[in-house]
Amino acid sequence: MAVREVAGIDGTSLVYRAFGSETAPVLVLLHGWAQSSRCWGDGVLDALARDFRVVAVDLRGHGYSQAPETGYADRKLWAGDLAAVLAAENVSGTNPAVLLGWSYGGLVICDYLAEHGAEAVAGLVLVGAITSIGRGEKGGRVGASMRAAIPAAMSEDPKEAVRALGSFGNALTGPVEDSALLEGKGAVSQALFGASLSTPPRVRAALFDRAVGNDDLLAGLDVPVLLLHGDADSVVDVSAAHHAASLLRRATTSIWEGVDHGPFVEDPHRFVSEVGEFARAATAEAATREDRQQGSMEG
Repeated sequence: MAVREVAGIDGTSLVYRAFGSETAPVLVLLHGWAQSSRCWGDGVLDALARDFRVVAVDLRGHGYSQAPETGYADRKLWAGDLAAVLAAENVSGTNPAVLLGWSYGGLVICDYLAEHGAEAVAGLVLVGAITSIGRGEKGGRVGASMRAAIPAAMSEDPKEAVRALGSFGNALTGPVEDSALLEGKGAVSQALFGASLSTPPRVRAALFDRAVGNDDLLAGLDVPVLLLHGDADSVVDVSAAHHAASLLRRATTSIWEGVDHGPFVEDPHRFVSEVGEFARAATAEAATREDRQQGSMEG
């Protein structure tokens, strides 16, 4: 595992971790609101790294990345952040990556696509993801746990913030009441809660202080997309996935029954299996397409 640092277009320091072979197909993971690259768990990252160069990013304002005072509503900056990471990992039209976004990470992927297009993208995985944000945006519809947490989750008052973020309950992990599950999921739940609290309150607030719709963007995409979503998601309503599926040309939908906002926590083995199968197929398709294009130019 390597820890690396790049600069966004505004100079913001961005930290990411890379796992696996330097020559393997690249799979980039973007976490959600008030989390970090640690959310995936080392087991998931190591398993995916058997077949891919896994790049787990700390978004600006999160984890070990820098938290600038402003700029969180500027899609050019979000797009530039991801572009900088991709460039550092030698991702290009001839070496495309699969981009995976969980929750808010899906919106960051849309920011990138809007600014840079999909030339360097082999496929997308949207996990419990939003693709738009703002009042009335079907691609950004939130669930009961998120509605209950806002706006107190952005407060600088520790009592208010702890109470509000605690109201997420088991939304990110699924039930932990079962004694057989408590030891593992209980520790994960606390780690995710800690990541939320360690994200500066002003950043938690700023990420919601924007409005952007990406329906036309999704409708115009011509890359394979896996929509993976729990039907009991209380943070991002499952209707957001169904809405994206209705727009995308090449969508595969995997709705997990009884699963909340963290599928990779609730069933990491299934998550690795589904993501791995999709990403292998997407990268193989991209390689075949590149070979055909190369052949036609040589002919």
